[in-house]
Parts: sequence; structure tokens; C-alpha cells
Amino acid sequence: MTRRTGADTLAGGGDGGTVVSVGDGWESDDGGGGVCRPEDGGGKGVIAAFGQTLKTLRLREGLDRAEFGSRIGYSAATVASFEQGRRIPSPPTIERADEVLGAGGLLCVWKEEVERAQYPVFFQGMATLEKEAIELLAYDTLVVKGLLQTENYMRAVLAMRRPPLDQETTEQRVAARLARQDIFDRTPSPLLSFVMDESVLRRPYGGADVLRGQLEHLLLAGQMRNVEIQLMPVGAEDNAGVNGPFTVVTRKDGKRFVYAEAQGIGSLQTDPEQATLAHARYGIIRSQALSPRESLEIIEGVLGSL
Repeated sequence: MTRRTGADTLAGGGDGGTVVSVGDGWESDDGGGGVCRPEDGGGKGVIAAFGQTLKTLRLREGLDRAEFGSRIGYSAATVASFEQGRRIPSPPTIERADEVLGAGGLLCVWKEEVERAQYPVFFQGMATLEKEAIELLAYDTLVVKGLLQTENYMRAVLAMRRPPLDQETTEQRVAARLARQDIFDRTPSPLLSFVMDESVLRRPYGGADVLRGQLEHLLLAGQMRNVEIQLMPVGAEDNAGVNGPFTVVTRKDGKRFVYAEAQGIGSLQTDPEQATLAHARYGIIRSQALSPRESLEIIEGVLGSL
């Protein structure tokens, strides 16, 4: 078994080995989120260099942090966080800053590297795969998949982390998780299938209002032509997913990858045999779950009971 970073493995075509890294609950809380402070030295260097460039351009334009912040929609404190590398701006924010500062694209060239740096090393490969996926299959048992979470649900789940996350880290993780949801608006549309344990619908994380909003969101997502949401009923006597949640991603070139995480340890499996087995296992899980129509009816029922 070979240990590599997600970026290294995927760059090499992902034809063998496994990426395993100690993380911080990226998908298990659930879901996919981001980190405020890049975990690897390279990521920190990228963010520090970007922040210094941003500050230099701001000073060149004679703008203080408050004035610049008002023009891009942030407070002076947030601008300071950007410049000091403590918070990572989204791609749209970088584009806006480039425009306001008349940088002529100088800041925009950082977008890809800055975006990658918001993820832990072990999740960077998976984040790249989500952008390249033509098919994504996800099975979850404890929380709604990060790609399907509402912002309020994200905040509720992140608030339950122990040890607690500081506010700045929470904000960055929410921003990163929301950015990943661009997968639903991509053209051509990838095929997205989600199977979750029925019990997830009945866990009122954040309270009834948060759960109500999340269930409404699931109903809307389930009506998209490229999205299928299915429930594994709590009374199911057979469930091929007893080993826990996992995600299978298929790339345009036909290669498949499997991502799983438990207790903050993330694993991106690149071995073709294991990916094929996981894909087949998901197919069995799907056949054991309720149909998309039946599942949406149950979601509607739970929503009506709140």
C-alpha cells in the first residue's frame, strides 16, 4: 500500500494504492466542509502569499480595510483575516477583489490554488474528483450528506463538534461546503445518487426549524432530473451498507474512486478492484432501499409531522 497525498495520487491517474490521512472529521460531521487554516505547509504558504499580495494591492489603491471590505461585502476584520492567511476567500470573492483593486487578473490566477488550500490534505483529492465527476454515489447513516445540507443544518452539525470549533473555522467550513454544492448546477449534469438511513430524517439537529428546512431542501433536490434520493428503511432486514458510509465517484475517463471517513480518518481508495466492488455494493444497497418516489413520500410525511 502506498501513502500519497490526494493531489499526487490523482495526478498519477489513480491506478493503484490508497490515500489514508488523519483528518478532522471532514465528511463524518458530515459532510464535507472546509478548514479555516490550511493543514499542510504548502497550503499555508499559498494562503500567506495570496494574503500578502491582496494587502499590497489594497495599499497601492489607498484603501483601508474597512473601505475595501465594504466594496467586496466583508467587514474590516474579515479582510484582515484574508490578508493574514487566517481565512480563505471564495473564488467569487477573489474575482470581486481583483475587480475592485484593478488587479487585471493578478488575484484571479490564485483562485485554483487558494480553493484547493481550503481543504485538508486528505480531502483535496476528493474535492478535485467532485469537480470532475460524471457520477457520484453516496451512502450515509448518521447525517445528511454534506452536498445536500442546508447552511443551517451545517452550522448545527458543526456546533456539535467536540472539542468545539472556533467561529472563524466554522465560517470557513460552511463556505467551503456550500461551494462544493456547485456540483448540482454544473453542465453537463453529473448523475447523483444518495441513499441515507431513514433515521437521519428523525434526528432534529439544531431543532425542529432546522430539520424542517433540511427536509424541504431534500424534497427540492430529489425533484432534480439528475438526482435520486433513497432511504434505507429502519425496518430493513437486509442492508449491504452495514460497514458504514462511503462515496463512489466516477470520472469522465471511466476511473472510479472510493472515499470513506470515520472518526476523522479519511481514506481515498484508488485501487480499481476495490472501487469496482464498492460500486457493486452500492448497487445492492440501492436495490434494498426504498424507491426514490417512496422515499420522497416518507420525507414529506416526516416534514408534515413537525
